[in-house]
Amino acid sequence: MARRRFFVDSFENGCAVLRGDEAKHLTRVLRAEAGQQYELSDNRSVCLAEITQVSPLEVRFQLLEPVESPPSPVRVTLVASLIKFDRFEWLVEKATELGVATILPVGAARSEAGLLEASRKRVERWRKIARESSQQSRRVTQPEILPPERLDRISIADFPLRFFLDEEPGSPSLMKSLQPLSAAPASVAVLIGPEGGWTPAERHNLAATWTAVSLGGQILRAETAAIAALAILMNFWS
Repeated sequence: MARRRFFVDSFENGCAVLRGDEAKHLTRVLRAEAGQQYELSDNRSVCLAEITQVSPLEVRFQLLEPVESPPSPVRVTLVASLIKFDRFEWLVEKATELGVATILPVGAARSEAGLLEASRKRVERWRKIARESSQQSRRVTQPEILPPERLDRISIADFPLRFFLDEEPGSPSLMKSLQPLSAAPASVAVLIGPEGGWTPAERHNLAATWTAVSLGGQILRAETAAIAALAILMNFWS
């Protein structure tokens, strides 16, 4: 059975300290005690660690040895149009499990009124969800959850390879669009539209700088499309 993995702020002098909700979970639910071993990540690498001291507010560890963790074949940024928050939280959780590197929430023309402004207060909650999901899925690093932005204001400078999902007929499948790429790029971005899809103006503007792709003839919910696209991207070069 795989050991539980937790994220800590840092490794210092061969030691680490777990605080906050994870420490409470470890002490109250898992009944941690000195001598037990867990895996810890400082968001850069993973080490096997042994508990040396337990208190209600923190758990102290001694680092034993590094844990080999293969790197992801490609860094994927999910640019996700905002949807109802319960479904966006599900999207964050599942995208984290699939290995997404970055999530950028965006407000599109057909995003529900008020979601963009309200979403700015949700970022910390989404980061907490991503942290918990990272621990559950035994990731080495947590995904970065960027502050929400309007779609027409995002910079594409960091996305050399860019795809946007288009429900209109005629776009090639995402899989076919990847096949000419024999080597994994350093990074790739995929843009998911809101419920209701893109406006004609958005589609026209996106087509100038992003590659339109399809996930097939069926119309998918935004969060379903995001997970389907990520599954393809994360496994294509694996």
